[in-house]
Amino acid sequence: MHFLHIVGARPNFMKAEPVFRALRRCDRVLQTLVHTGQHYGEQMSGVFFRQLGLPDPDVNLSVGSDTGARQTARIMMELEPVLTERAPDLVLVYGDVNSTVAAAMVCAKLQIRVAHVEAGLRSFDRTMPEEINRLITDQLADLLFTPSLDGDANLAREGISAAKVHFVGNVMIDTLVRMLPAATHITLDVPPRYALVTLHRPANVDDGPWLAEMLTALADISRDLPILFPVHPRTRKQIQQSGLASALGGQLHLLDPLPYLEFLALQLRAAAVVTDSGGIQEETTFLGVPCLTVRDNTERPVTVTHGTNFLTGRDIGQVRGELLRILSGTPKPSSIPPLWDGKAAERIAAVLLDETDSLTLPMAALPNPSLDMRLEAIRANHSGD
Repeated sequence: MHFLHIVGARPNFMKAEPVFRALRRCDRVLQTLVHTGQHYGEQMSGVFFRQLGLPDPDVNLSVGSDTGARQTARIMMELEPVLTERAPDLVLVYGDVNSTVAAAMVCAKLQIRVAHVEAGLRSFDRTMPEEINRLITDQLADLLFTPSLDGDANLAREGISAAKVHFVGNVMIDTLVRMLPAATHITLDVPPRYALVTLHRPANVDDGPWLAEMLTALADISRDLPILFPVHPRTRKQIQQSGLASALGGQLHLLDPLPYLEFLALQLRAAAVVTDSGGIQEETTFLGVPCLTVRDNTERPVTVTHGTNFLTGRDIGQVRGELLRILSGTPKPSSIPPLWDGKAAERIAAVLLDETDSLTLPMAALPNPSLDMRLEAIRANHSGD
């Protein structure tokens, strides 16, 4: 059985590694790793492969940066001959980046079966490019592996056959669990108490006035609580072009993008995290670290209903108020969502190996509740809304 993995951006690397490792234990499996090059360079790609233990890609398409449509098109054009030549039995795609949807569309045209890891997540906001990627990928996928029960409910509502859907848990947490011991031993030259900030979504960082107001507010907060801010390349470009760096007067600790282990160590020790990232909402929930998400919606509602996440929207006053509440010692109650136990990749591998001959055969041995049970769980989670 030949499985081909498509990765392109940092979140993909963390999701693909545990699945690749779980499948490697089977002698009858051949695996190919294709890196589209959507994220590239040492800071955004190379160091992640080394820290996570991913093998060097068998193929690197080196597509680089571009607009969403052009980047997606380039990935499709470069990927088609690779898939034709390699002829995998099944292609695994991860998350919701442009590489994910590009690969799913090429596979659909070539009649190659696709499995989507992290299927079913919905923000219900089609202004987000990732939401379009998620919707298209899930419609094209033959197997859909969901990280939380709301994903199953979303897919059922969209008419996707329950026979294709497997609730397996969160592979991001698999990587976190494996790497956490190493992260706890990293020595950091940081203040004893601090908040950690990440901002990278175009809707936030490309809005110059909002970004200026947000950074000014964070600089003001930093007088009482130091702010560590690893800056995404897109965000750094906006800060430099607007002259905000000099205006802040060095009050924020602006850092380069960090490798996975170092960033995980910062999250683990943070008093709070302010972010617009999806994966960080999940990681902080597992770590029990309060998280403020500066978005009006999230495709990961389980981090709000179960976890430490709180949606502030783009209301900077609310960000400030919630930070003060957290620092006063009254964080929201939280718990770890079901099946976020570090074993999601093992469940995925079991399904893939069990369904070598038929991708529509459900696997009763796995903890994969009936649709009625899933929908009842969703209703229970939202009964107090």
